[in-house]
Amino acid sequence: MTPATLFDALVQFGPDLWKATTDTFLMVGVTLIAAVVLGTPLGVLLFSTSSGGLFPRPLLNGVAGYLVNVLRSFPFIILLVLLIPFSRIVVGTSIGPRAAAVALSVAVIPYFARLVEQNLRDVPRGMIEMARACGASPLQIVSRVLLPEALPAILGSLTVTATGFIAYSAVAGAVGAGGLGDLAIRYGYYRFETAVMIWCVVIMFVLVQCTQYLGDWLVRRSDRR
Repeated sequence: MTPATLFDALVQFGPDLWKATTDTFLMVGVTLIAAVVLGTPLGVLLFSTSSGGLFPRPLLNGVAGYLVNVLRSFPFIILLVLLIPFSRIVVGTSIGPRAAAVALSVAVIPYFARLVEQNLRDVPRGMIEMARACGASPLQIVSRVLLPEALPAILGSLTVTATGFIAYSAVAGAVGAGGLGDLAIRYGYYRFETAVMIWCVVIMFVLVQCTQYLGDWLVRRSDRR
């Protein structure tokens, strides 16, 4: 594969590569929003209702933990297929980046919830007890102690999640979800356009590196220690 061949492929398939990249951004962006908006509260719930938590509820914790474990046990490609009817209900289609974003969101919520739960467990117990001694309510402890103290770790977990689900978005291309994975399969595999596959890999590499760099920067900015 010569540089000239790669350049020719970039010129020929440039619009397709751009469209695939924006589709990947859409899928990963929606996924991360779902992780923060739904995964974070679920992680707080798992931590708070566990034994020794802010308000222990063994039954609630057991049910929530079981559901989280069930969803996490599914291989993503199988979960993607199983959620086709649900995706059709939610976004009106079972193919394309919007449909894949639904499946990715369902997959990311329990994954990120467990990471948040572990991040909260790493907050020194003494800080929680001190807040209790000052008369803080469980909600105040969560919002003013736990989440602020665990923020750098949560941002680090979000960065790991983002880089991992960029790869998941490529897997979704196997079932016509769009994005870089779909383009690599349709052209790089089925049509033997190796140069297109190489460009897809290069773009994925750049996305992962930029995401990791941004995440590390946010972690450093939020760390007050």
